Amino acid sequence: MEKKAKILLVDDDPDFVESTRTVLESQPYQVVVAVNGDEALRKARTEKPDLILLDVIMPVEDGFTAAEQLKKDQQLARIPLLMLTSYSSRGQGTAIPRSRGLGLEAEDYLEKPVSPRELLATVAKYLKKSGR
Repeated sequence: MEKKAKILLVDDDPDFVESTRTVLESQPYQVVVAVNGDEALRKARTEKPDLILLDVIMPVEDGFTAAEQLKKDQQLARIPLLMLTSYSSRGQGTAIPRSRGLGLEAEDYLEKPVSPRELLATVAKYLKKSGR
């Protein structure tokens, strides 16, 4: 039996997490959830996911901060990192400057709300690139 690819989904919105988990689990993916950047780092180290979906706008530690820490950690830096952003709709309502994301080594950005088809296609593309 083929081993399921493990995806770490980091978002503080329970409705988004539930709908996204449902979409991802329609494929042979195992989904692990974290609700903030601190938890994301802990779970990335313990769960060793094949890919990370990371929301930008979260409490405790925003996604850009968590992404920087993930990419600095040699054990985690090679995990494909996809940033989830609702900037086009929430850009003015957040204190996080958009420029924070420009210097990041995230593999890609997905604009929320993301369609199930786009989400699955993007996830599959980066899992394939990383040999999963």
